[in-house]
Amino acid sequence: QIQLVESGGGTVQAGDSLRLSCTASGRTFTLHAMGWFRQAPGKERDFVARIWWGGTSTVADSVKDRFSISRDNAKNTVCLQMNSLRSEDTAVYYCAAASGVTTRWGQGTQVTVSS
Repeated sequence: QIQLVESGGGTVQAGDSLRLSCTASGRTFTLHAMGWFRQAPGKERDFVARIWWGGTSTVADSVKDRFSISRDNAKNTVCLQMNSLRSEDTAVYYCAAASGVTTRWGQGTQVTVSS
């Protein structure tokens, strides 16, 4: 099994930056990708960014000019760097880890951007 621990959420003002981290533990040798999704109140969970273990990454068009994803192989950690935050970025951000055909989810971390 894979366990995920997220950190880095909080309340910031519009224009600020935040860095979210997600560390995987357990059967990490089975991982082939990790990423981030977000869910705003009353909305569906949306894809934000993903990085494969080979190094290729994808970021949603809606945030790709402000967000980036990176990976520390040695620490089994994936980070989401969020710059120029806007009120519409307010959501619960979930880390996801792909292991075989299974996706594991973190508990979520709240990001609130005040205007």
